[in-house]
Amino acid sequence: MRQCEICGKGSIMRGGRKKLRGNYNPTPKKRKHPNLQKTKLLGKKVLACTNCLKTINKEGLSEKK
Repeated sequence: MRQCEICGKGSIMRGGRKKLRGNYNPTPKKRKHPNLQKTKLLGKKVLACTNCLKTINKEGLSEKK
């Protein structure tokens, strides 16, 4: 399964609801995937979610090009 190698965030099943004349209409469930990016962290390539990338860039752990 594709998931973040830092925090472990993966995909989830989630259903939306549409309000239709005062009642909620059940709609089909869909799988939501995290926004994973390939990046270098301490000399090795990892798949990381964008929240982890923001944290890494704040701490200065990523390798600058």
